[in-house]
Amino acid sequence: MKQYISKISALILMLLVSQALIRAEVKLPSIFTDNMVIQQQTEAAIWGTATANSTVKISTSWNRKSYTSKADATGRWKIKVSTPVAGGPYTITVTQGNTIVLKNVLVGEVWVCSGQSNMEMPMKGFRNQPITGSNEFIATSSNPQIRMITVPKVTSLTPLDDFEGSWKPCEPENVSQFSATAYFFGLLLNQALDVPVGLINTSWGGTRIEPWISESGFGDFDWVQLPDKTANTEKLSQQTPTVLYNAMINPIAGYGIRGAIWYQGESNRNEYARYEKLMPGLALNWRAMWGIGEFPMYYVQIAPYDYGSTGANSAFLREAQLKASTAIPNFGMACIMDTGEKDCIHPANKKAAGDRLAYLALVKTYGKKGFACEGPVLKEMIIDGNQVKLTFDNAANGITSFGKELSCFEVAGANKRFYPAQAFITGTGITLFSPTVNQPVAVRYAFKDFVIGDLFNTEGIPASSFRTDEWEE
Repeated sequence: MKQYISKISALILMLLVSQALIRAEVKLPSIFTDNMVIQQQTEAAIWGTATANSTVKISTSWNRKSYTSKADATGRWKIKVSTPVAGGPYTITVTQGNTIVLKNVLVGEVWVCSGQSNMEMPMKGFRNQPITGSNEFIATSSNPQIRMITVPKVTSLTPLDDFEGSWKPCEPENVSQFSATAYFFGLLLNQALDVPVGLINTSWGGTRIEPWISESGFGDFDWVQLPDKTANTEKLSQQTPTVLYNAMINPIAGYGIRGAIWYQGESNRNEYARYEKLMPGLALNWRAMWGIGEFPMYYVQIAPYDYGSTGANSAFLREAQLKASTAIPNFGMACIMDTGEKDCIHPANKKAAGDRLAYLALVKTYGKKGFACEGPVLKEMIIDGNQVKLTFDNAANGITSFGKELSCFEVAGANKRFYPAQAFITGTGITLFSPTVNQPVAVRYAFKDFVIGDLFNTEGIPASSFRTDEWEE
């Protein structure tokens, strides 16, 4: 009997020890894996879980330093490590009870890439919807200095700490599945800066902006109805406010980044006045949740597309995006008025979107000079009889239509009826008139659902659609 009790006691002891060993394991969320890129020249946060109240140690091979921190009562811990100038590959070793070694780690520039389907659209394209030149770009994409990670599409009423995924090397089979806009953005950054680039794609087609903002970000937007956290999560829509932030942004919030790029707006086109406020609201919310300062956010203006006879003219949404670009610091918009497709909401020319986002980052974030990053923006309108004269900012070397007739201008008198205008490039800008309008008071350019923009600066960046009036229609 004593031997039996002794064996039972030994078995119980072994189970207790095994459970203790399991609890002792240090764990990292999926944003920290082999092949990751960590932001250069910063105090980059690394976090995870371990035994409650235990001490976690991190060692970084680039400086052979060790950092320690104590896990809290729930086992959560966070350690900030000093990162050097861009380089690698390196290793990061995390120890507490067990040891995790992150291999092939690069130090460089990290950007979050988010939005709806035009950000989600992979390099291989959607079914029957291609990416221009994708086969060649994919075939030649092997690049040891670019790494990619995609956050899966998940919803949650409460903030999540992790997701399923891992950093992938830049090889054709991985690039084909990755966001085309994000890839072209990262490729140009890598070429221009000659440093490693890490791209975090977290996007979901068809989604509105509200799901991507956290609960704390809606303080100034009282028209947004926040979800009931006791609701049936089995029927949780991806359009519900906060649910994509909770599941697809919160797990990476705080990760060392340089900035973010954004491509979304089609699903909010009928609420353009509110979207103008929500756009900078999203950036301010993410900056607050990251806690690393006013990092830059650059976004793509939606492309012209024929939405049909229902709903608002999408030019109003494009106008809202243009106005939002100057609302807060470190904010900017990439225009793609020249790449829209009448019958496809997903323009095939994703290189234009990615490159123009990269121009913004290279000039405004990295301080590069000698090239343009924004298209012409109306500076002044002067009415001289039946003629209207326009001048533009962001056109130091002038403007051009690349030899084509300027066909997108309209002019209206006091009766608010717009007529096509004849427009000509002059030494200082554009002069336009309409034989039908003797006393013009307002001008609109490319202010329609679908139109191919024909006004550029000489660097080839298009002007946004714009208007000089404030009429409701």
